[in-house]
Amino acid sequence: MRFTSYVILELFRKVPQLRILACGGDGTVGWVLSVLDQIGFTPPPAVGVLPLGTGNDLARALGWGGGYTDEPIGKILGNIGDSDTVLLDRWSLNVEPNSSTKSDSIDGKDQLPLNVVNNYFSLGVDAHIALEFHEAREAHPERFNSRLRNKMFYGQAGGKDLLKRKWKGLADFVTLECDGKDLTQKLRELKVHAIVFLNIPSYGGGTHPWNKSGGQFEPATDDGMIEVVGLTTYQLPLLQAGGHGSCITQCKSAKIVTSKTIPMQVDGEACKLKPSIIEINLLNKAVMLAKKKPGRINVQ
Repeated sequence: MRFTSYVILELFRKVPQLRILACGGDGTVGWVLSVLDQIGFTPPPAVGVLPLGTGNDLARALGWGGGYTDEPIGKILGNIGDSDTVLLDRWSLNVEPNSSTKSDSIDGKDQLPLNVVNNYFSLGVDAHIALEFHEAREAHPERFNSRLRNKMFYGQAGGKDLLKRKWKGLADFVTLECDGKDLTQKLRELKVHAIVFLNIPSYGGGTHPWNKSGGQFEPATDDGMIEVVGLTTYQLPLLQAGGHGSCITQCKSAKIVTSKTIPMQVDGEACKLKPSIIEINLLNKAVMLAKKKPGRINVQ
């Protein structure tokens, strides 16, 4: 199916003012953007989103809402035709093994499931919950056939981790450097259980971990900056009630060194990664379609 889609996109390479509607979750949108990278569209077509996934965070950030609500397809296509064109930063993840530390897990991976971040990259307790969800869905797909059931699973798994506090010592196995500045001590002071690198404001199905008050900069999808947020198992469930995490910094590049096998996720795709050195840098900017907003400046 994906090979067929690749061929179809290739056929439309020379169509002027091409617009693409990605129907699915955040993973589907990420896959479409990666195929466009491989094909080498010039100029790149603009991509819109019809949210059919569980979290739909990118669709939320672009104004398309958290899920499809049986709107007529004609109305959806009309909105796509009348939408704004905006830029989306995309970040590369370069992973190398940390040879100074031996792996403590036989089931850890050598690489992340994706090497490009469109929405967010995280490590710790939230990725642990995402991995549990993935493994449970693989074992019993019939139990995960609705967004409501999926969210209920996340809530139950989050409650268990709140009691166990399994990743309370995360900062003891991680060093963090942002734009050349060592922020490891700040992680330890905050006693974080998860570290999240946010490219868009929405995370985990519509929550907003970045606290915009207190003089913090407003997150943007096209500013060449990625927001770094620390979360504890107490803050994680409060996000659903409008709470926030602990703002660490905004940066143009980051380097993470781990000395333990730790669960991580990229745009919802999770795995356990062996001790590694991970570098995050700006890859490119994709052209996206956002719901019409008065006063917004469109990119060409």
